[in-house]
Amino acid sequence: MRNVLMLFLLSIALPARAQTVSAPTDCPEVTRAIQDLMRQDARLRDWPELQRYRMANADLLRGGTRVDVVFLGDSITDAWSNERYGGFFPGKPYVNRGISGQTTPQMLVRMKPDVLAFSPKVLVLLAGTNDIAGNTGPETDEDIQRNIAAIAELASAAGIRVVLSSVMPVSAYHVAPGAPPQTARRPPSRINTLNTWLRTYAAAHKHVYLDYFSAMTDEKGMLRTELSEDDLHPNGRGYAIMTPLAEAAITQAMR
Repeated sequence: MRNVLMLFLLSIALPARAQTVSAPTDCPEVTRAIQDLMRQDARLRDWPELQRYRMANADLLRGGTRVDVVFLGDSITDAWSNERYGGFFPGKPYVNRGISGQTTPQMLVRMKPDVLAFSPKVLVLLAGTNDIAGNTGPETDEDIQRNIAAIAELASAAGIRVVLSSVMPVSAYHVAPGAPPQTARRPPSRINTLNTWLRTYAAAHKHVYLDYFSAMTDEKGMLRTELSEDDLHPNGRGYAIMTPLAEAAITQAMR
């Protein structure tokens, strides 16, 4: 612990370019501490990760590419583009703007460059699970709700129809030894509370509520074991269920 503290202090005291401290190969705790510091440093330099899609956005706008739908979200949206999951709506004028690990305040900052810039017809938002997990710090249910409402209001003000997706279920069927279950980081009770609010908010503001949750849960209310390998992220079977549900919601929003 003493070595970890010293490295931490060095990382703060030295300029970014001078941080050449390396971890002893025989001390995994120090290695993890330095890796965590590097990740935090990268996050602080571009907290909302605006650079992730900056060049791709510029290319689409420059080429006048038609964009009817933008999906904004976290890793579940991000991974949708993976070919082993079927790819991201092949042939459709849809744009994927998911970033792994993100929370609603980060997505709120990304709204203008990653969504509004394209003037799409529909925004499909899938967010909230990482807020519950505290990825960018503790958040109350009300904090999450305010951020989602702000995203929806920005879209509506720009004439974009809004699809609000339910927070995905989690489970504890594939817990690795020594790791906390997803049900501990993302308590099902909080997921249920946020989904109830999303459904009510969507109805009150004439948005479409996209209910992935009900289609992917088992009799215990958990993410079905065959739809995920890690109790959080869908696998190919999971995306096969999600894709037609998303298409139906988009069709409903465009009416």
